[in-house]
Amino acid sequence: MEKRTLFLILLILGTAFWGISFSVTKLAIGHGQPLLFLCYRFLLATMVLSVIFWKHVKKLNATTIKTGASLAVSLVLGIYLQTLGITHTSASQCSFVAGITVVIIPVIKLMIYRKAAPLKIWIAGCIALIGLFVISVTEKLSIGIGDLYTIIGAFCFAIYLIQVEKKSKEGDIVPTIVPMFATCAMLTFLLASFQKDTVWIPETQTFWFGIIFCALFSTAYMYTISNIAQKYISAERVSIIYLFEPVFGAFAAHFMLGEAITSRLLIGGGLIFTATLISELKWRMPGQMAIAGLSKQKKG
Repeated sequence: MEKRTLFLILLILGTAFWGISFSVTKLAIGHGQPLLFLCYRFLLATMVLSVIFWKHVKKLNATTIKTGASLAVSLVLGIYLQTLGITHTSASQCSFVAGITVVIIPVIKLMIYRKAAPLKIWIAGCIALIGLFVISVTEKLSIGIGDLYTIIGAFCFAIYLIQVEKKSKEGDIVPTIVPMFATCAMLTFLLASFQKDTVWIPETQTFWFGIIFCALFSTAYMYTISNIAQKYISAERVSIIYLFEPVFGAFAAHFMLGEAITSRLLIGGGLIFTATLISELKWRMPGQMAIAGLSKQKKG
């Protein structure tokens, strides 16, 4: 099995963890303390990954730490805003709105880097956006405060994915993973310290269960796989693969929180799955096929 296919499978598995984490997070934090939750989540992830990548931790230098810290800023903003969004809307709704990242990435690349994505990525992105619209926008065409937080968070997360893609092409990004999560833990700790009502040792079991699940599976596992995978898979394709996350998230919300699985969810989920397939198909325009055929004849 080639590495690209392997990481594709590992990413889809990770989106299942991410999807479940929306419901786990909602249960864990209730309506408060999202920063403290993220602080412990990043801290535990840093400790676990420090053991796994100890050989890289021993060789840390200023450049690696600086790169990891720069990636942490957009990641913290993205996850914090999406976590804040969960406290104002349903877990399934939040997970689907977060998928808007798939459309934001090619737009940012086009505006800032003047780099146009392949046509199939735009087609897949538009189909995915329609799927998100079917699922998340109400009959009154309104978007709540929770959705707004999530959309802004998706914008920050899109910037993070683009940064990771750029850094992974410059060299090995694995050594930056531990410094990145350590910086995330420090930033969320500082932000939580400024909150007057922070209860540093919550007594609820669901809070600590949420920390363990999210730290190990949706943080340590998923972001590590994601960062390494972007050496083989573009940010646009990764973001479309991430659209499996809301599908898993909706089913997790149904079984864990009792949220309904509606026809809109099934239709929108089908469109998102179609978008994922389109992004992975190897298309060739008729002209390109003819040129490729002539090239083979000349070589023969």
